[in-house]
Amino acid sequence: MTPSRAPKNRAATRVVLATRLFAPEVSAGAFRLRALTRSLLGRAASVRVLTTTPPSTAPQGREEQPGLEISRFPVLRDSGGNVRGYVQYLSYDIPLFFRLLVSRYDLAVAEAPPTTGIVVAAISALRRRPYAYYAADVWTDGVAAIGAPRFVVAAIRWLEGVTMRHASTVLSISDEVTERIASFGVDPERIATVGNGIDTEVFNPDGEVGGDGTRYFVYTGTMSEWQGAEVFIRALELVRERVPDVRLRFFGQGSAEAQLRALATQTAPEAITFGGVVPPEQSAEWIRGAVGALVSIAPGLGYDFARPTKTYAAAACGTPVVFAGSDASSGAALVREHGLGVHAAFTPESVAEAMLELLGEHGTERAAQGRRARAAWIETNASLRAVGDAAADAVLRPLG
Repeated sequence: MTPSRAPKNRAATRVVLATRLFAPEVSAGAFRLRALTRSLLGRAASVRVLTTTPPSTAPQGREEQPGLEISRFPVLRDSGGNVRGYVQYLSYDIPLFFRLLVSRYDLAVAEAPPTTGIVVAAISALRRRPYAYYAADVWTDGVAAIGAPRFVVAAIRWLEGVTMRHASTVLSISDEVTERIASFGVDPERIATVGNGIDTEVFNPDGEVGGDGTRYFVYTGTMSEWQGAEVFIRALELVRERVPDVRLRFFGQGSAEAQLRALATQTAPEAITFGGVVPPEQSAEWIRGAVGALVSIAPGLGYDFARPTKTYAAAACGTPVVFAGSDASSGAALVREHGLGVHAAFTPESVAEAMLELLGEHGTERAAQGRRARAAWIETNASLRAVGDAAADAVLRPLG
């Protein structure tokens, strides 16, 4: 399946990007791929994005740049508007097979899940063209974490392994993910660790802030089983025993949202609100105004290697993070080593203490200095623009 022919003229490079999510949809993956697309265009490539029709909840907006074509196709979505689940994935992947067959390209880039990757791998083999695979995480670990049947885990492992071993480049967002990719037998020289980042043109310390002056904590982005955001709702109960007016605001969606809403109703319905999916600019406003941003990874589910994008979004706005998770997790190390906030054990009591610590510092000069330092670190080390540039260089390198 390894391609053997590629164009020599870099200026004429035609790239096709296969992804079920793309701007204006709000997700970390959509942000990464938009940054990659812009960097490819800046390197004189043309880019055709084969993606889906966004849901009605997606922010309005169009990506218009010379050399960019976005082809959208209807797809099945779950009740929350997500392309999540085997049937939903296939509703994108089956048409993708035929869309790729009639697309002219020199290089393909596939975004997860592995079912999409295997379609791109198969068509690229037929067309004798190279392809890259963007591995923001390891899907085998994810399906195992949610207790999927053994045969499903085995099938995903096979698909993921074949896709990555035959790719000309596999893009990884961290050293930890790179290690997991290598465990599939992928040639280390084909793995490019490009890092993770955030759009600092949107997420920065300057600009409007959300709220009405009441102190609050904010959780933004995906709400899934392996994140375990219920720990924050239980922690809020303890915090409000000492600070009765503090609030908790959720923005985003995910498979655990209904469970979180039910728990909020049982505990503190007057203090917890769910704002749904909001545009990145509005999300940044709510993060800027928060006492702290809440990030979690439930220990023992196989995701301790993850460094959630919401950590970078919060720090880019200067807001300290309360990270709940294992002491040995990569997310905890990220927060501790770079002064991005406070790490707490994955218990309501530990999280409550961390939240109270940030409440005690809120509004002080020390807090202001911390906000400036966090935003500066992100600008230097985790700008999505730099990540997009690194990813573009890596996927184009095999073309010579």
